[in-house]
Amino acid sequence: MAIFSVKVPKEYNKQERLDKYIASLPNGMNRSKLKSGVCEILINGKKSKLSQKIKPNDQIDIQWEDNIPDDIFPENIPLDIVYEDENVTVVNKKQGMVTHPACGNWDGTLVNALLYHWGRESIKQLKEGLDSEILEKRRPGIVHRLDKETSGLIITAKNRDSEEWLQNQFKEKKSIQKEYICICTGRPKNGAGDIKTQIIRDPKNRQRFKAVTDTNDGKFARTIYHCIACYGNYSLMRVRIKTGRTHQIRVHMKYLGCPILGDSIYNKPDSLFPKATLMLHSFQLKIKLPDQNKNTTFQTKVPVRFKLIQKKLKEKFCKDVLAIKK
Repeated sequence: MAIFSVKVPKEYNKQERLDKYIASLPNGMNRSKLKSGVCEILINGKKSKLSQKIKPNDQIDIQWEDNIPDDIFPENIPLDIVYEDENVTVVNKKQGMVTHPACGNWDGTLVNALLYHWGRESIKQLKEGLDSEILEKRRPGIVHRLDKETSGLIITAKNRDSEEWLQNQFKEKKSIQKEYICICTGRPKNGAGDIKTQIIRDPKNRQRFKAVTDTNDGKFARTIYHCIACYGNYSLMRVRIKTGRTHQIRVHMKYLGCPILGDSIYNKPDSLFPKATLMLHSFQLKIKLPDQNKNTTFQTKVPVRFKLIQKKLKEKFCKDVLAIKK
């Protein structure tokens, strides 16, 4: 993937869309190429769209890719199916699998696997049109997502009516409950808590986000945590999210002073577990299935990678349960 960066001159005095401005530059890209190949657009560190109007001194950073495939193909990739009916498929996503095709990950995704599992044909990629239409074509049936290195429960829709039903629930956030387990480095001051912050992109590192409380910028995020137990300087957490922001749990655990073990973005390599991968797992999902009036609860077993870490922690440290302050 390539990154195109440019700063708008301070003497700039027009009111142009970003794509039109980039196309006008001597070393810029035409609007068609931008539309089809753009992966991410940042203006002054904030995620933006091609239609954004630019201003003097704006810093524009565009990540784009040339080799976008014409089709998304079904792939025979084994899936751990937790539940399935005529409307939905609930999958225990393995760690390392990307949810849907995007820049840098055009195959091997959950969508590729589901197309094969559902007996679907390949999907023609859109390279022109509205951003929302292009994205919709790339992620059929996907109504929420998990980070690549986060394992666990994800529900997908097998038809358009079910997709709209589930999307409305995720949008309203009233009947859905998503719970995660994670192993963190550090011990929280309180055995349980409710984290409420804004989440913004880290201006020093475009791959990271950060939690802040002194601004209205970014997006509001709320995470409820309960520390199940501590082993030395490690904590086993159960986490429930009330919003669904990018990297939310990882950012909020960092904010709490307890970054997740194995998190290469928000934590440092650990001397006791140098080979640990991200210890974050979507453990439980409560949701109303299409045309049902009450929630159905789905759960998964604790992943093997968690059991191995816990075994070593129990051998090396005594269990400590933190008090919950009121």
